[in-house]
Amino acid sequence: MYRPAHFATDEPAALAALMRAHPLATLVHRHDGALDADPIPLLYDPAPSPEAPHGWLRGHVARANPLWRTADSRDVLAIFHGPQAYVTPSWYASKAATHKVVPTWNYAVVHAHGPLRAVDDAAWLHALVTRLTDTHEAARAQPWAVSDAPPDYVAQMLRAIVGIEIAVTRLEGKFKLSQNRDAADRRGVADGLAHDDAPQGADLARWMSR
Repeated sequence: MYRPAHFATDEPAALAALMRAHPLATLVHRHDGALDADPIPLLYDPAPSPEAPHGWLRGHVARANPLWRTADSRDVLAIFHGPQAYVTPSWYASKAATHKVVPTWNYAVVHAHGPLRAVDDAAWLHALVTRLTDTHEAARAQPWAVSDAPPDYVAQMLRAIVGIEIAVTRLEGKFKLSQNRDAADRRGVADGLAHDDAPQGADLARWMSR
């Protein structure tokens, strides 16, 4: 990923925050000699180990998905897409003074690299789907739990999936949030995004404020 110094972000807490806020990753890999990509929700565990200096990513795929059958510790790339939005030159304070402004796009992304392995183990999968469910149901007034479903049905569903695990060997972020503009222009963009009708504008403005 092209990362000019003013947009490069390697702070572990910031990268982890984005991956947890936007867990649906695009998993890029090779299949039959060509590039392929699968959208997969992934849980990030930052605990490092010798084989995973930047922690672990874990998820699952349908048993019918050939991805897991060819995992075999081959390197993959998981892309976490944070908030993004168009930036109009009209938001820049400098527009009135010089008119030397052009449109751009602000966004935040995290790239996680590492070898992929498949985990075809019922107990491991049960623990994973329980953790996934608890994580994403936590904010609900009446959270659903895996234990709410009949055990035989849960066992049937688990047989239809296979776990995947990525030992993260390289983790890099690019937060393009107008850092290359002066303070007045940055405030103008953040304020414009906060009041714009772009679907992710307000979220992006919050990331800029951080």
